[in-house]
Amino acid sequence: MAKNSKTVKGAGSSTIITNKKARHDFFIEDRFEAGLVLEGWEVKSLRAGKVQIVDSYVFIKEGEAWVTNILITPLQTASTHIHPQANRLRKLLLHRLELDRLIGAVERKGYTLLALSLYWKHGRVKAEIGLAKGKHEHDKRATDKERDWKREKQRILKHG
Repeated sequence: MAKNSKTVKGAGSSTIITNKKARHDFFIEDRFEAGLVLEGWEVKSLRAGKVQIVDSYVFIKEGEAWVTNILITPLQTASTHIHPQANRLRKLLLHRLELDRLIGAVERKGYTLLALSLYWKHGRVKAEIGLAKGKHEHDKRATDKERDWKREKQRILKHG
């Protein structure tokens, strides 16, 4: 009997896009899963892979979380009676306790909120947002140096 075609979060095919630049430029302290309010044409574009989240960030306004700068390019086959906006504000769906925690961290501790990835979960689009603190240039160099050393160490152990 064949397995179900739907995949879990950890699988590569359920991930729509990841923000690698965010992991390079920021220390990610905590991660949250949030639902994303989308229109029909946006879901179709996501299925086609027409999305960019490199410069996206999350902000809190009037007790609600919003994400901006997610660029979802409309498909050419979009209906003529709608006027798609590729770069609009999109609401994030979070629990009240999560929102309160994020508000406290952003306002008091100087953290920022970033969109780290978009993925499918049970047929719905979820956004992984991260509570992040910015890296300085010397932190980025140290991270690169550590990553290169790990890679070299693996080569040495593999080839002896």
